Amino acid sequence: MIDRRLITNMDWVLVGTVLIICLTGIFMVYSATYTKVEGTFSGLSLRQLYWLGYGLAGLMVLLFLDYRMFQRYGYLIFFLSLLLLILVPITGRIISGAQRWLTFGPFQVQPAEFAKLALILALAKYLSETTREFPLRLRDLALPACLIGVPALLVAAQPDLGSALMLIFIGGSILIVAGLRWGTLLTLALGGMSFAPIGWFLLEGYQKQRILTVFGGGDPLGSGYQSLQSKIAVGSGGIWGKGLLAGTQSQLHFLPEQHTDFLFAVFAEELGFLAVAALLALYCLLIVRGAQIAYRSLDLFGALVALGVVASIGLQTIFNVAMTTGLIPIVGLPLPFMSYGGSALVSQLLGVGLLLSIRMRRFVNY
Repeated sequence: MIDRRLITNMDWVLVGTVLIICLTGIFMVYSATYTKVEGTFSGLSLRQLYWLGYGLAGLMVLLFLDYRMFQRYGYLIFFLSLLLLILVPITGRIISGAQRWLTFGPFQVQPAEFAKLALILALAKYLSETTREFPLRLRDLALPACLIGVPALLVAAQPDLGSALMLIFIGGSILIVAGLRWGTLLTLALGGMSFAPIGWFLLEGYQKQRILTVFGGGDPLGSGYQSLQSKIAVGSGGIWGKGLLAGTQSQLHFLPEQHTDFLFAVFAEELGFLAVAALLALYCLLIVRGAQIAYRSLDLFGALVALGVVASIGLQTIFNVAMTTGLIPIVGLPLPFMSYGGSALVSQLLGVGLLLSIRMRRFVNY
């Protein structure tokens, strides 16, 4: 039985915000995959509803568990996630030219999504248990660099550059908030800038074209097609939108990957600017509530875990919206809680479960 005192300290605002975004996403997946001419839909929205159920079940389990137990098993969870990432190029399924999924019976799992949570737990464990003084010096970052770099390299090899960058940004966010010397931060920044020219030659041809597209150097009917159609969809929505199931870009299939990476464009075209503003306000509310949980946590491990979850959701939301509106290159990151994808949705709901567990146990002493 769960302690009644924990229930009374549930963050219902956070729960309600997440549910509203998730249900909105399911309906938009339905709209993005609905064929008006034939009056049929692909059934992906129903699958997403099932995944929502699985994710909520996992969230409920985490409410019964004290989040501090994950500090004990943080490294074990991390190594298990690495094992799954190693299995991807060996037995993983190839979809659209990328090998990112493992098959377990009727389920297809994308290990990169769960690697984000595993990284958060392992990095929070290390930083909360280290005997080193804060702020951290450059020589203190050897193990954190391995914790971040190894899964990032495995994910980048799939190839999934977007998720690899997310792992780096999530880990970097945790390290910065935990405490870095200004000299260390400056050294890392200069090192990253120095590596950028080398990194350019390591990119695939299509990745280079996506970057050039942002600066007007790509082919609008080739490498820039997705970005162009997405911007047309967002701009044509206007203030009020074209109406549900009435988006021409999605209904006429001009917009590729419209139910996954570019679901935000479908939302903007059909519901308009005011609905977009309301949706972004919900994401801001979610991030603020999560940041409050991190700030008020009674222990460093809980604070760093909450921060990592918030950084994961917040940064991915920013990148997806920026990608959809043509502000950054296309990096293949779905919109949290909305875009179609079972692994992403379940892992994000598990992250919310950790947030709720941290908040609930702040008021209860054991």
